Amino acid sequence: MANTEKTITVEQIGSPIRRPAYQRATLIGLGLNKMHRRSTLKDTPEVRGMIHTVRHLVRVVEEA
Repeated sequence: MANTEKTITVEQIGSPIRRPAYQRATLIGLGLNKMHRRSTLKDTPEVRGMIHTVRHLVRVVEEA
């Protein structure tokens, strides 16, 4: 059977400057650290929660 694992791609659209430390740490946890960088991650509830935490700094590019 083929691997049908869902992924989600997020792009950083906001700067972590003057943001709380937990928001910076969440961006790093998502694999983002500079503007307009993209990261493709597994679509899990944990990742969705991290995206929700920094939803004002990231944008979901595509869901596959």
